[in-house]
Amino acid sequence: MSSRFPDAGTVVAVTLLLGVAGGALMASTPAVQSAARSEPREPRELRVCADSNNLPFSNARGEGFENRLAELLGHEMGARVRYTWWPQRRGFVRHTLNAGDCDLVAGVPTSFELAWTTRPYYRSTYVFVTRKDRDLRIASFDDPVLKKLRIGVQLVGDDYANAPPAEALVRRGLGAQLRGYSVYGDYSKPNPPARIVEAVANGEVDVAVVWGPLAGYFASRQRVPLAIAPVKPQIDPPYLPFVFDISLAVRRGDTAMHDSVEAALVRRRGDIDRLLARYGVPRVDQPRPEGAR
Repeated sequence: MSSRFPDAGTVVAVTLLLGVAGGALMASTPAVQSAARSEPREPRELRVCADSNNLPFSNARGEGFENRLAELLGHEMGARVRYTWWPQRRGFVRHTLNAGDCDLVAGVPTSFELAWTTRPYYRSTYVFVTRKDRDLRIASFDDPVLKKLRIGVQLVGDDYANAPPAEALVRRGLGAQLRGYSVYGDYSKPNPPARIVEAVANGEVDVAVVWGPLAGYFASRQRVPLAIAPVKPQIDPPYLPFVFDISLAVRRGDTAMHDSVEAALVRRRGDIDRLLARYGVPRVDQPRPEGAR
């Protein structure tokens, strides 16, 4: 992920979740989705578009939760998983899914318009990340303590305007408090998006606003205990969202693949919820009760 898009909310969500950075996004039209439907096929190979260095979402060693999800769906569909690796930057979808080199992207906003999305398989949120020993307990962009703190924010481009949390904080007169961390990071090093969480742990910033799945995964791997709390409000008026539904995506018009993936998602819903919980993904939807498949 994914971590994060043309309106500010869409652009950031895709970049942070999918890693498809900065420019790729917009949901298939009703005409496409209502095209003549064929019977779902069970492919022998599930070709997945992914980033080889983008934990907690994916990596070349198959350690991300999107890797695990792909394996789970492939098993359910009777298919062997094969990856096409591409850094999740501008042009990710163009060079992978829409080039025909692979058939499935494992994490995009449900409103993503460059592909045909499935039903959501989770909903997450931006979170505040702080050191537990600071006991800051920040939960709202309107908390007055933020005026005294150094605040880390994720950046997609060269300015703060394309990241929803940064935009919300600037609206509140907190621009001088912000420290930016690229969602791309230094790709020559492992897990480049983790730098913003590490900055909280090492005291470089006092608090960071981070896409939930990334924060939940890396916060638990720092040398000091960190706390995470969902940001409030979930939507900053008039419409700047911090909560996003996340889906898988196939090429527009690939009805057979879409139907096969949708059916597998339904059958393995309980397993998917447990997978997300193991990776510490903050949820603002309702997982199935424990014991459901």
